[in-house]
Amino acid sequence: MSTTEPAHPFDLTGKVALVTGGSRGLGREMALAFARAGADVVITSRKVGACEAVAEEVEGIGRRALAVGCHVGHWAGIDALVETAYAAFGQIDVLVNNAGMSPLAPSSAETSEELFDKVVGVNFKGPFRLSALVGQRIVAGNGGSIINVSSSGALHPDPLFGTYAASKAALNALTTAFSKEFGPTVRVNTISAGPFLTDIADAWPAEARERTNSSIGRPGQPEEVVTTALYLASPASSYTTDALIRVDGGLH
Repeated sequence: MSTTEPAHPFDLTGKVALVTGGSRGLGREMALAFARAGADVVITSRKVGACEAVAEEVEGIGRRALAVGCHVGHWAGIDALVETAYAAFGQIDVLVNNAGMSPLAPSSAETSEELFDKVVGVNFKGPFRLSALVGQRIVAGNGGSIINVSSSGALHPDPLFGTYAASKAALNALTTAFSKEFGPTVRVNTISAGPFLTDIADAWPAEARERTNSSIGRPGQPEEVVTTALYLASPASSYTTDALIRVDGGLH
């Protein structure tokens, strides 16, 4: 190993990561993992108090943290989030579009326009606007990584989750578009997440919390997304862009 190589392949020393939906579930796990790898972290979600709790955990690791309340479905709020993050840290090297919502509709015909707009706003409009603003700044800087957290639902959509599946499929397409627009210095990739036992899983039937239709046969634990996220965030993935990596236990 040469003296210029990092101590470990996922080294993020000197980097700043912004994680949406970072106050719980997969977002929290990724934020803490980035901090352990040396990054300072911006944690954002709708509930700033929950973000502040994670920020305290990041600071306990010895890294700087910023908690920002933001509804990523609101265009103006995203603009303010970006300005706040850059004012605090002067850079963003890793952007994780993790915030999402997946409400169950009674039927497609009974899906209200309000519900449709909320799902598309959080799952697609928000990542579009945030990636557009941050991506151009990363290009102008030293390069970096954008990670879109999508869903197996985009690949295997169920009837009552049509809006959710379509919004996540649009996010997958956005990965390709932005990888071309911001490349070669910005890598843009997708984590296609399967069922994970986050707090959302508390509403699942007991059987669904124990088994899934996957090769591994169980839902994932939130910390099991960490290695994939670290790989995509770090220079270890220097030749990986416009990739969709399934972290779903071999679902379907």
